Amino acid sequence: MTSMRIGQGFDVHPFDRDGTRSLVLGGVVFDGAPGLRGHSDADVVAHAVTDALLGAAGLGDIGTHFPDTDPTWAGVDSLELLRQALSAVRNAGWAPVNVDCTVITETPKLAPRRPEMEEKLSAAVGAAVSVKAKRAEGLGAIGRSEGIACFAVALVVREGDR
Repeated sequence: MTSMRIGQGFDVHPFDRDGTRSLVLGGVVFDGAPGLRGHSDADVVAHAVTDALLGAAGLGDIGTHFPDTDPTWAGVDSLELLRQALSAVRNAGWAPVNVDCTVITETPKLAPRRPEMEEKLSAAVGAAVSVKAKRAEGLGAIGRSEGIACFAVALVVREGDR
C-alpha cells in the first residue's frame, strides 16, 4: 500500500510601493511591477509551495525553518528556501508527487509568465507544479491591489512507494 500525505500552504504579502524591490513570483521577476514587502524576496508562490510540502511531510512551516527574525534569510531567493525545505522533506522519507497553486492578484497578469513559473517551481521541487491565477474582483485588500496571496496543495508519497 502506498503511503500518501497532502499538505496545504498559504502566503500573502503587501506591495512595497517604495520602488526598491522587484516582484518575484514562482522564481520569475516581473519587471515594472511593484515588489512585495517581506524578509526574503517575498515570493508568495514559492512560500506557499514550501509550506505545502513541509506540511505534507509533517515538518511545520516556513517560519519554523526560516524565521524572519534571522538575518541569514534577509533578501534570500525563495527558491533556495524551497530547495532547502525539499531537502528536509526528502530526509524525512517523503517525495513530492505534484503541487497545485492558486495565486490571487489583480495585477500583474500571470498568464504570459505562467509556463516560466511552472518550469522554475517544478525544477526546484523535482515534480510537476501547476500555477493558476485568480482575481479577487475588487473585494478586500487583494481586490484593492494592496498585495498578492497564494494557496498551494502538495501531494507527497513515502520514498520508495512511487
